[in-house]
Amino acid sequence: MYTFSSKLKTFSFVLMFLGIVGIVYGFLSAPKTIEEVEVILTEQHHGAHGGHDAHATAGHDTTDAQAKVEADKEHKAHLEHVLHQLQNKPWAAVYVGCIFFMLISLGIFTFNQIQYAASAGWSPVLFRVMEGLSAYLLPGSILFFLLLLASSAHLNHLFVWMDAETVANDPLIQGKSGFLNIPFFLIRAVVFLGGWNIFRMLSRKNSLALDETGDLTFYKKNFKLAAGYLVFFIITESIMSWDWIMSIDTHWYSTLFGWYVFASFFVTGITIIALVTLYLKGNGYLEFVNTSHIHDLAKFMFGLSIFWTYLWFSQFMLQWYSNIPEEVTYFIFRIEEYNTLFFGMLVVNFVLPILLLINTDFKRLSWIIVMAGLLIIVGHYIDFFVMIMPGTVGASWFIGAAEIGSVLFFGGLFIFVGFSAIAKAPLLAKNNPMIEESKHFHY
Repeated sequence: MYTFSSKLKTFSFVLMFLGIVGIVYGFLSAPKTIEEVEVILTEQHHGAHGGHDAHATAGHDTTDAQAKVEADKEHKAHLEHVLHQLQNKPWAAVYVGCIFFMLISLGIFTFNQIQYAASAGWSPVLFRVMEGLSAYLLPGSILFFLLLLASSAHLNHLFVWMDAETVANDPLIQGKSGFLNIPFFLIRAVVFLGGWNIFRMLSRKNSLALDETGDLTFYKKNFKLAAGYLVFFIITESIMSWDWIMSIDTHWYSTLFGWYVFASFFVTGITIIALVTLYLKGNGYLEFVNTSHIHDLAKFMFGLSIFWTYLWFSQFMLQWYSNIPEEVTYFIFRIEEYNTLFFGMLVVNFVLPILLLINTDFKRLSWIIVMAGLLIIVGHYIDFFVMIMPGTVGASWFIGAAEIGSVLFFGGLFIFVGFSAIAKAPLLAKNNPMIEESKHFHY
């Protein structure tokens, strides 16, 4: 039986505390007035236009007053726009961290359900790790829904289609209002989040009941439950990606987007399973897990990294080649304003994991898997950052206290909830009919 160590518990609390401090500082330091924004922009561009003011009025006794008025209006509008972006920034930072870790837990649970539905013989020794880590889905869902409520109450401007004034002046968004409206948006969120959590609680309940009774009826229930869940998931995951990420860039759409988002959080979820398994085994637990199990997890990390890259390239290449303005604008802005992150994540999510995990022997080495795993986690956080930030803060982005704090808080909460759940049940699902095959699995 695993015991949640006091050191790890303290570590998770420290992360959460530092995260809260960073998030609060991010909100408090956000500018409140146009004047503050003007000061920030002046400091950013200090010296860039030196010497230009000396000739501002020289030789212009008959200044065009109308042109000056128009220029002042444009300048004020620009300052207001930047003010909204900078006020959005801490909200967007929290949103990225919140959805990222929630979807990781969803990916872990989905992987667990795939194993049940496939009657997989290699993976049952890892079921309790998957069940424990997926426990974060409930608190993660609650926090995420609160964020959606905050957006719906206009406490932030993450979703431009929620602004009535913007919709009134935008025929394209008006055409989508039958789907993109606040009541229907929140109803869908309740159905998605509630459904995922109900499936997860029933699966966990049946798994523990199988342990206690040895009644294979509970295994059969989980088999049927997994099949039903996967149908529910494949539908809700696509719509979720449209609602919670793609609708931020309301004018843009991609028919590949649901698969793209899925690949990103799914490979990250499997990576977390691998890293936690290695951590537990390194601390004397999971003696029934061997290098073949680790090898198979690493194969999924390797294969899904390629799958993610295939989807990234397919989405990018098809839209870039067609060069339709409302499609290609999405990529042009990210290349211009998020260039390092946009192309850097390709290196971190594809090139480096491929180089580290392409060799079969490397897939059995713990330090190689840890190195590749950390790269995958960081890379896919950047992926979510690049998907969400441009539509919420535009070019007014930087990695600050709120962004770091968000990762620390939700990461710390994930560790606390996940390891607490792992400690509540035996690490071996002893009455699973596939457990002996799994214990003696060799690749």
